[in-house]
Amino acid sequence: MLSIAICDDEEYFRITEKQLILKYMAGKNCECMIDMYESGKELLNLREELNQYHIIFLDVNMEEIDGIETAKEIRKITKDVFIVFVTAFITYALEGYKVDAVRYLIKDHESLEKAMTECMDTILEKMDYEENEMTFDFQEGKTTISLENILYIESNLHRLIFYMAGEDAVHYTIYTKLDDVAESLQNKGFCRIHKSYLVNLKYVESVERYRAVLSNGKSLAISKARFLEFNGNAYFWSAVYSAFCNIVCDVYRDFFRKKRPVG
Repeated sequence: MLSIAICDDEEYFRITEKQLILKYMAGKNCECMIDMYESGKELLNLREELNQYHIIFLDVNMEEIDGIETAKEIRKITKDVFIVFVTAFITYALEGYKVDAVRYLIKDHESLEKAMTECMDTILEKMDYEENEMTFDFQEGKTTISLENILYIESNLHRLIFYMAGEDAVHYTIYTKLDDVAESLQNKGFCRIHKSYLVNLKYVESVERYRAVLSNGKSLAISKARFLEFNGNAYFWSAVYSAFCNIVCDVYRDFFRKKRPVG
């Protein structure tokens, strides 16, 4: 999922840019998260958290600290984010090159949408960005879903249940074999932890005593055979290591809490 920031001291253009980006991403069947900021100072207060963004849209003419100076400070923190200037003036183009701005968008009501489309096309091409999607013939109807939104898949009585992430927590059902789906999702971030479960590893928060705990709090059984089979899976063992570290921290915390003198 793309993470995008819009920094503009004019509410109208913040909302307009957000709407244009959402329209573009919907046309690409891609998801994105957009945060909006009213000033360069507010944006820069994030410091290292700026690394969460793939793209930052900056208004050039802002009070207190303008977009050019904001971009210079951003570049001290991250070289990876794509910076796009949105301005009513083209006279700052030379300054933009100094901070490696990918595009200048002019605040023109008639041409902004076209310019935004070209800008986003360019950025996604540079990122080699591709939304992993697959189409399944579910009982609910043929549906194209984003693979990153699959929380886990459960095999139950000859049918599969796709549990999806998100606030709506929807799920889909299909009559097929988990083996076949697991094969089609190979090398796409999924792990077969049990004969009945295929999980999206990005949602595994921890591993506790042959159980995988997901980001929504759901706990799924891990078979001993599968546990050993995936000892070469980097994502899987990252979760195991994280769980181990949490256990060690808890043990030490309890130990020192008991040793701490009262009063």
